[in-house]
Amino acid sequence: MRILAIESSCDETAAAVVDDGRRLLSSIVASQDELHAETGGVVPEVAARQHLRAIGPVVRRALADAETTWDAIDAIGATAGPGLPGALAVGFATARAIAFARSLPLIPVDHIEGHVCAAWLGEREPPLPALALVVSGGHTELLLMEDHGRFRRLGGTRDDAAGEAFDKVARLLSLGYPGGPPISRLARTASGRDLRLPRAWLPGSDDFSFSGLKTAVLRVVRGPDPPPAAEVAWAFEESVADVLSRKATRAATREGVASLLVAGGVAANGRLRERLRERALLPLFIPPPALCTDNAAMIGAAAFRHRHEAVDPRASLDIAPTAARGQAALGRTAP
Repeated sequence: MRILAIESSCDETAAAVVDDGRRLLSSIVASQDELHAETGGVVPEVAARQHLRAIGPVVRRALADAETTWDAIDAIGATAGPGLPGALAVGFATARAIAFARSLPLIPVDHIEGHVCAAWLGEREPPLPALALVVSGGHTELLLMEDHGRFRRLGGTRDDAAGEAFDKVARLLSLGYPGGPPISRLARTASGRDLRLPRAWLPGSDDFSFSGLKTAVLRVVRGPDPPPAAEVAWAFEESVADVLSRKATRAATREGVASLLVAGGVAANGRLRERLRERALLPLFIPPPALCTDNAAMIGAAAFRHRHEAVDPRASLDIAPTAARGQAALGRTAP
């Protein structure tokens, strides 16, 4: 089954062509990082307008790079949420229009489930059940994946998402937006590594909290004798990687799963990957960095798993693009 997938939940306009949920034929992502760097974060209205400009060229290039035609597409998959309402509306409306014009089934996809399904785009197929850690700018979720479409939420962030904390700390260090890559680059240059920042373990809970860590960085940076920025970046990255890796691997052992899946933009972080490899006592699956950040390939992989739930685009007008198909399964209530 060949699926054209579209993703526009935040500030990446993406389209991909995926065969049978496993074989990636093309993946095109138009990033808005430079645009939002001017404001130090995503402005929803600006993101939506940029999606409108980019969506047509991105879809056409995805088809061209896959060396396929419209006649070879069997279904359209699209992110239905969660995400920024205006941004989601652009991608989902485009997918619905294509499906209607081509008389193709439309498959709404949960964005977070898409991140998890990126693990199925590799050479190895993850065994189930699995524990999934999804870490990005907007989400930090610990999920027990019993099967495709069957999730139990074990925990999540009580305040900032991990990626959001990276962005805010990068702003404190005058590193720009997005914060993850420049913090990692700066951390690798640290000559002093004595600074230790707090870890919020939240005993007895699978939840996370990064607001206290962010406040600790603020106090260090604005203190009377602040250490070099590189050492602060190193200590911050070390704290985040330590908490995420330790809590995820402990939960995986406790739940007796067959594999550990890690996805989302923060999963591209090198130090987090190192920590997970050191601590994981079972098969570990982390997509390549290009499939960790928002992309449509992961949406195509997830759409294939829900192909039997496809809807007729003529009857899809009552599907709100903020009410994702998988939200109930992931333990969230649709707005």
